[in-house]
Amino acid sequence: MNSQEEILSAIKSIMVELFEIDEGSITLEARLYEDLDFDSIDAVDMIVKLKEMTGKSVKPEDFKSARTIGDVVEAVHRLVQD
Repeated sequence: MNSQEEILSAIKSIMVELFEIDEGSITLEARLYEDLDFDSIDAVDMIVKLKEMTGKSVKPEDFKSARTIGDVVEAVHRLVQD
């Protein structure tokens, strides 16, 4: 899972599976809290899933500034490049 498209696809499947969010609304521009009704508990659940997917040590701080799906994709992309 190296390309941003692969990461976005993985994030979409997590959000559809865990949070029953409509896949069509999960775009790079979608805002986590305003558009997708995400909350801090959801964020922790997603971080746990991303950790399983990437096999990397994922810390909540890595996503502190994430406001959109695009931000999450960027943060994961940075993690998998290391």
